Amino acid sequence: MSERLDEQTQWPWRSWAMAALCALAGLAFNWLTEHRYPAEVPPIRQAAATFVAIGTLAFVMTVELRRWQWALAFAVGWAAVIALVGWFTSTYNSQGELFEWPFLSGLFAVLIAAPLFQTVRDEGAWRFPYERLHGHAWMDAVIGAASLFFTGISFLLAWLIAGLFDLIGIELLKDVLQDEWFGWMLAGFAFGAAVGLLRERDALLTTLQRLVMVVFSVLAPVLAAALVLFLASLPFTGLDGLWNSEIPATPLLLVAGGGAVLLANAVIGNGKAERSPSNVLQAAAMALVITVLPLAIIAALSIGQRIGQYGWTPERIWGVIAVGVAIAYGAAAWWSVWRGRRDFDDALRPLQTRLAIGLCGLALFLALPIVDFGAISARSQMARFAAGKVPAAEFDWRAMAFDFGPSGRARLRDIARSGPPDQRKLAVAALATKDRYAVDHEVKKIESAANLGIRLRIIPQGSPIPDDLRNSIAATRYCRVGPCVVTLVDARRAVIAGPVLKDDTVESAVLERNAKGLWQQDTHSRYIAKPPFRPNLVTAPVELRAVERQQLYIDGKPVGDAFE
Repeated sequence: MSERLDEQTQWPWRSWAMAALCALAGLAFNWLTEHRYPAEVPPIRQAAATFVAIGTLAFVMTVELRRWQWALAFAVGWAAVIALVGWFTSTYNSQGELFEWPFLSGLFAVLIAAPLFQTVRDEGAWRFPYERLHGHAWMDAVIGAASLFFTGISFLLAWLIAGLFDLIGIELLKDVLQDEWFGWMLAGFAFGAAVGLLRERDALLTTLQRLVMVVFSVLAPVLAAALVLFLASLPFTGLDGLWNSEIPATPLLLVAGGGAVLLANAVIGNGKAERSPSNVLQAAAMALVITVLPLAIIAALSIGQRIGQYGWTPERIWGVIAVGVAIAYGAAAWWSVWRGRRDFDDALRPLQTRLAIGLCGLALFLALPIVDFGAISARSQMARFAAGKVPAAEFDWRAMAFDFGPSGRARLRDIARSGPPDQRKLAVAALATKDRYAVDHEVKKIESAANLGIRLRIIPQGSPIPDDLRNSIAATRYCRVGPCVVTLVDARRAVIAGPVLKDDTVESAVLERNAKGLWQQDTHSRYIAKPPFRPNLVTAPVELRAVERQQLYIDGKPVGDAFE
């Protein structure tokens, strides 16, 4: 019979060991991520920093003095996996971004794997008794949240002490706190110390966990009633409101389903002995788990409609996966209610264990570079583009350049080589930009330049305008949604006017030729018509008038700006 660890070996110096380990990890993390802006941290250093962070956190959150080698192997193994995922994620797109969906999926896998590992460690074998597994999951959440809170309090205390010494002219503590290396070291020290202290106080921690579960269980009837009323109202209101709402329906429905699962588990507890004796709370828990499936089905309809309208993107693929997980849990919950009736939780608990193990494996699989969501999305968006469903000006060039990985940029290069002339310009601009937020500006600038011939009205009528002025006009926002008018003041100045949003009030700005002969917008010359009006810029009279203004002078010198 394998050894069970119901009582962990005492470890009096745990908090100091954890604090020192996390402080050293904070220093290492700072050194690995230190860089000068706007340069970015190289992917290999991002991966190394990820290894340090994940390995340290996984170790301090799961280690016990007995079988500590298991925790070390768990931490190093997962740290290596997530570091490799982070390295691939940061090299996948052109900007070296780490926090993308695959990396977040890997972090989610670690969070699920931690209580699974702790249960196996305590059992000394590949067994997952629900009471122990569920207890570790809640305990880890409580310890993590409490340790983060303690870390925040530690920083507030440090700044209070630094402020006191600063009052008497000693600025050393304030200067040290402003250094990033000290901030990371202090954060690590405080977090590690908090985890160690909490782990050594089992009775207090158990009480805190039960308090959290009691608070959550009290909220269960409120959410249950709201979800039941929401679902009962849909036959009368229809689903159109969900599709037309400014709030995205799919994530909101999934969050509601996740909240239902969380609160239901707070009511049913680790086992029948911990299940709330209240009939109201038991009914609320049953109602909550029953609502997960219909919420997931509605979310599936919502995201299916979005995909039908706008095609696949990585975010929508991840959304489909999340909906699939919710449907799986909802189906398990319905089966448990059918099987156990009032005692549905007895049938649901082992299913939740299997779902947790499966979800951990799925999250890890999705984090690894096995399935290329960017390639799927690029193929979908290009098919819509080729079919004429999306005009060139509305095509998501930014996503193709920065969100769909090598496949997206490869498709852009194909367009740049052999696409129609207007599309070639847009593809070249998207490929040339180094900043994802500059893509939209470049694309809109090119689209505006292509349509100036039909949108731009020149005053005096028929006056020629140089190419560099035309390019400067295209770079503004005044000719992108409809007619606009440019008034030539003199050889070095012009005024451009038009709405920046469709059917909005007219605005204007001054364009000036600088010392190098290039036309640029005066950043201080944007004027919005007051009161707002929307003239017909194609036919409305346009003229320049001299306006007399007043300005305050004191001792022969102007004070403030001129006014009417």
